[in-house]
Amino acid sequence: MDLKALYNQIIVENSRASHNRHKVDHATAVLEGVNPSCGDDITLELKVLDGKIKEAGFTGTGCAISQASASLMIDLVTGKTVEEAKELLSTFYGMIKGEITDDDQLEVLDDIVALKGVSHMPGRVKCAVLAWHTLEEALDGRNESTGCNDGHS
Repeated sequence: MDLKALYNQIIVENSRASHNRHKVDHATAVLEGVNPSCGDDITLELKVLDGKIKEAGFTGTGCAISQASASLMIDLVTGKTVEEAKELLSTFYGMIKGEITDDDQLEVLDDIVALKGVSHMPGRVKCAVLAWHTLEEALDGRNESTGCNDGHS
């Protein structure tokens, strides 16, 4: 199997995965992210205790890229400190903008590198960053719905 096929398989499998699709009991942050250009809509719920993301989940609908990105992101940041999650955000944004291409630097993103090719599809970048932008807003203490019309895309 070539790398592109493997990446496509990771995206498809994670877009359908249900293990991160749930509400979080006693969430400390709940934030909705909406991509008005294509209709992707997720609600991210986090339980952050003592500076660490103890639990995360999401609900919502959207394309395979937005749903896979949300699920993969939750797998990656659960158990991380807020500072570690913010570093991962920075690396993800660098990858999705095409600014970080070195595989050694991207290794910290684990399976999320499957979304690397999205950087060449401007119309799909907003789909991939929706969950990440929502996470960033939640970690920064914002508790209102957010759109995905920012400088990250």
